[in-house]
Amino acid sequence: MADSKPVTITALEVAARSTTIYPPQFAGPLKGREKRVLGDQFGLSQFGVNLTVLQPGAASAERHWHKNEDEFIYVIDGEITLVDDAGEHLLRPGMCAGFKAGVANGHKLVNREDRPVTYLEIGTRSADELATYSDVDMMGIKENHKFRFTRRDGTPY
Repeated sequence: MADSKPVTITALEVAARSTTIYPPQFAGPLKGREKRVLGDQFGLSQFGVNLTVLQPGAASAERHWHKNEDEFIYVIDGEITLVDDAGEHLLRPGMCAGFKAGVANGHKLVNREDRPVTYLEIGTRSADELATYSDVDMMGIKENHKFRFTRRDGTPY
């Protein structure tokens, strides 16, 4: 039986998502982030693929690292600042960065330029995950593909 998912798409025709699942007190820096969830268009289940645009001043996330999920980003257009435990790194088109699961190197991307930046992000889709947020009192817990946030002491938001 054939799958009804498309074989090809035009990425910019996929609706952009600008919402976040973060608790409201941590959502501010993500205003101006738009994700086009491309992997879902093909029914991919082992890894996610997003075409992401950050407007000037926006961040990709709070600085974080994953216990079980690898992450990879590739800059397509514009310049973006990668902030990690080693400091700040300016990434230009054609540059990429990767973050291995289980390596405690909190990271995020910030657009400090005066125009939008576009990048591709690819990451593992584990059923269970623990994301540790380096600069704020937050943990991301995924159990059986359902995500929730708590404080570091385990109390829920």
